[in-house]
Amino acid sequence: MADDQYALFEFDDTTTHVDPADVPPEPESDEQPEVAEDISTPPPPGTGSAAAATPPAWETLHGGDEADGHALIVTVEGTYTPSGRELTGPVDSVEKLDKLIRWAALTPLGAPPQVWIVGHGACEALGWVIDPGSEDDFEDMEALRTRAASDLTAVLQATLTPMLNAGWELRGDPGHVVHLSRSVGKFTSMVDVVIEPYVWTYWNKDFGWNNRVGEMGILGSPTAGTYLPDDDLPAARELGRRLAWSAKNLGVLPGPTPARTGAAIVDKIKRERTRSGKGLVVATAGPVPPLDGAPRGDLEPAVGWTRVPDAEDLDGTSRVVSIDQRAAYLASAGMLEFGYGQPEHLTGEAAAAAAVGDKGAPFGLWRVTLPPGQTLSLPGKLPLPHPHMLEDQPVQTWVTSVSLDGLCSPVADGGIGADRGDLDITEAWVYPQQGRVLDKWAKILREARRAAVDIDDVPTKRFVGSCYKGYIGRMVNPDMWTATRMQHHHQPLWRASIIAHCRWRGRRVAMRIAREHGRWPIRTVTDSWVYLLAEGEDIADPSEALGKMSVEKDTIFTDTLLSAFASAEDVHDVNLAIKAAFAEEEDE
Repeated sequence: MADDQYALFEFDDTTTHVDPADVPPEPESDEQPEVAEDISTPPPPGTGSAAAATPPAWETLHGGDEADGHALIVTVEGTYTPSGRELTGPVDSVEKLDKLIRWAALTPLGAPPQVWIVGHGACEALGWVIDPGSEDDFEDMEALRTRAASDLTAVLQATLTPMLNAGWELRGDPGHVVHLSRSVGKFTSMVDVVIEPYVWTYWNKDFGWNNRVGEMGILGSPTAGTYLPDDDLPAARELGRRLAWSAKNLGVLPGPTPARTGAAIVDKIKRERTRSGKGLVVATAGPVPPLDGAPRGDLEPAVGWTRVPDAEDLDGTSRVVSIDQRAAYLASAGMLEFGYGQPEHLTGEAAAAAAVGDKGAPFGLWRVTLPPGQTLSLPGKLPLPHPHMLEDQPVQTWVTSVSLDGLCSPVADGGIGADRGDLDITEAWVYPQQGRVLDKWAKILREARRAAVDIDDVPTKRFVGSCYKGYIGRMVNPDMWTATRMQHHHQPLWRASIIAHCRWRGRRVAMRIAREHGRWPIRTVTDSWVYLLAEGEDIADPSEALGKMSVEKDTIFTDTLLSAFASAEDVHDVNLAIKAAFAEEEDE
């Protein structure tokens, strides 16, 4: 199911909610079973039922109250605010869930208000139990997930009748998130009920599959060790902390996927700029114009390249090191000027003339002819400057303005030193307006990332990464943004420009490293580069700024690894040796 199912729930932060007069009074005390404990204060490390295992550092961090009034957490023990204050006893029927939601009168925060059901016990109390089978009965997790998702939808449809009879409406099929809306007169209330134990039933590129569960939004990743604690109350407390962190640092509740959270931040900025009349606002989609001879696949592919090291590469080396750009896509998103509006189609001399500007080419797409690599004085130990370029023949293709400027850069800076006339520009689509549309978005995410890094909050740091990567990745697919008020998120040319910018920046750094250290990479994938280095040799950037190169992995040669690199006959052998080297580091 595409995550555009959530587009059915478009709203503004000023969306009206049920009139308080319509909300039943707070339940009498005899209707509220007592809750055993407040969960606002984390237990000291090494205490409680899980004393044998010291909890991760982030589980001892204190949360705030920024998400209170916007979200609730329901466990089998009772109901809590995200800050940990107890509200009611157990919610053991759908009727009580209805009463709780209406009584709480939650308000949106960049996303609809949220009620989180945490733990299987809370699900059982509501009759939300499925048994799709064991992992051992399925060849891959995807088959199990599909069956579980179908079972969950059936169970929810069968049990939500009391809420529907009470005036709530469903938007889309219920699943791990149940989207509800309720109208009373001119007031409309909306809420998302998120069923934590069954989040894994939703396939999403951000969540990851192939027989493993990846990042599950604000909940973290089981495989990375950042998921919620096993026990319900510690899990509720940690979830509350993360919800408050998101509200404080991102200004929104976490969306049902990281990509949706990224979109929610964009939309909140858009609303603020629309109200104030200050700042760039893009309200329309930017689909790829009709291109003659459009390339297959991505307009601007990420690079993937490996070469066999020679004797000079191996001489004096004792380590295999991977460096990558720190938050590469986020850095580029905040730096680039993106085009919007209706593009103008230019051909012939008009297209070639448009490519010449005081600050480089204006935002657009350009049909160019890439010369054969062998006709240029390019370094032999780097990939060709553009993924569409071939060694032995010219290639006519479309490139973004970022690549056009990159190709015209000197060879020493990673380009080919071309004059724009050398590229034989025959056609172009040029946008009438451009600006740093994502600058504030990138700043919010950048500062949130720094806040997480400063306190070694690994789950929220990873969540920020998933938000900007997921959102930028989703820009390419219109099926993800079908609702009218969401179509402005479809910006494939922005995504292509970001990818190209990261690629050219990495190539420029590789040329600098070659000049300063005499070292050339043996592999590059997307924004990471692998080098063979001597002991103590440091090629990373000293700056902590985003987009700068930092050490990702660093493994000392064993005799086996050295032999594997020295005897490699093709790129396949080299990739296996690199994989083995970094696998050893992970094991350590």
